[in-house]
Amino acid sequence: MATEHVQAHSQVRVQLATAQADIALPDRTGPILVNSNFRRYALSSLVNTILATDKPVPFDFLINGTFLRSSLADYLSQHGISSETTLHLEYVRAAVPPVHLASFEHDDWVSSVDILSNTSAAGTWAKASDPQKPGHERILSASYDGLLRVWNMSSSITVASPSAGDGGHVSSIKAAKFISPSQIASSGTDRTVRVWKYRDISENSPASMVPQIELYGHTASIDALAVHHPSSRILSASADHTVGVWSTKKSDAPPAPEIRLPSNTARGTKRRKVGPSVSTSQRGPLALLKSHVASVSCAVFAANDPTVAYSASWDHALKTWDLPTSTLVDTRSTSHSLLALAVLPSLGLVAAGTSARHITLVDPRASATSIVAMTLRGHTNAVVSLAADPNSTYGLASGSHDGTCRVWDVRSTKTEKEGRVGQSLYSIGRESVGGEPRVSGDGVKVFGVVWDADVGIVSAGEDRRVQINRGRNIGPNP
Repeated sequence: MATEHVQAHSQVRVQLATAQADIALPDRTGPILVNSNFRRYALSSLVNTILATDKPVPFDFLINGTFLRSSLADYLSQHGISSETTLHLEYVRAAVPPVHLASFEHDDWVSSVDILSNTSAAGTWAKASDPQKPGHERILSASYDGLLRVWNMSSSITVASPSAGDGGHVSSIKAAKFISPSQIASSGTDRTVRVWKYRDISENSPASMVPQIELYGHTASIDALAVHHPSSRILSASADHTVGVWSTKKSDAPPAPEIRLPSNTARGTKRRKVGPSVSTSQRGPLALLKSHVASVSCAVFAANDPTVAYSASWDHALKTWDLPTSTLVDTRSTSHSLLALAVLPSLGLVAAGTSARHITLVDPRASATSIVAMTLRGHTNAVVSLAADPNSTYGLASGSHDGTCRVWDVRSTKTEKEGRVGQSLYSIGRESVGGEPRVSGDGVKVFGVVWDADVGIVSAGEDRRVQINRGRNIGPNP
């Protein structure tokens, strides 16, 4: 009887299910009795056996929305669940570690990176009027040498921005974004936002990048940008403690404030001669949003409403703004300086990278009873860039001054003294040092990261490189 008792309690019933039709079990597959010592690998083998797959497919398993990271027996014990209970397991394709595809070397530190593809924001907005050709993905990089560069996937520069004398930035560039397949925005330590007319290479002409508008208003470095092509709006985050709101259309933008113009054009002129045949319009902000009491590190549009924006600052605050009225709607105060933002719309959360080496998931709703929904831990230095997974409602990539990017799924958690915290799926090191970690990220700090469904995870850093990594099934849709 004792032996039978032990055997009975060494097994547990599991009900397997998935939301992905192509890997669903046969209809009417009921609960299955399995060994309670089963972990992910054994459960994955079981699903493969039932599906009779030609090649084994690695699977992950979720219980109540959280990845199983222990044996079934340990899970039952940790959660006080009887072994007589039928566990409902949802299985999804497991993420495959992202591999290094390519690196593009620069002459100086690379501060920011963006992507133009059929699946990127700029490519999606322009699909109807200016579709991006398949196989013509482009990577935009901004560098401390004051230049923008557009790269093809063969690691060749298709075009670079002109020098300062021909309409380019006069000092380091800190941020750059594709507004559309024909327009680029950039900003930097010269306190300007610049809009460029971009034309890709064609059979009849080379690629070009021509200065279109210079936007003046900030009084200090502009360290981050967000763009929204359908509304012709740009957001800027500045060390002068303000968030700038700008138009990408010259006709909609007010005149540039004369006090902010370079000394050689401060006599009320509206255009600056930058070369023998090029002149650039100079415009001012639609609004400068004031409430932060320290440098603003990031500003982003709300995912489903471009009239709403979020800003993050070294003053520890996440602020919500109504853009049409330039009104502060709400302030969420946290415990640390906030350095980066990414909106996770399906979860109703905003991810914030912090100076305290972790990522805070903030509920921005004024009605929220708790500000912090979860903390993601793993980085060993400041988290300065974030990008939402384009294929998943739960995924996120982060870039840190520790010299790594990390891939997260908010359902991947562990229990620590302060409660449940998120843990990363993978860490991506810098190929310039063989992927090996460095103390505090010296020489390999990551400054920017973007995630595209077509291209992969693209990061920029102190090692003067843009690095491309790609994995399969990272953060698959449930």
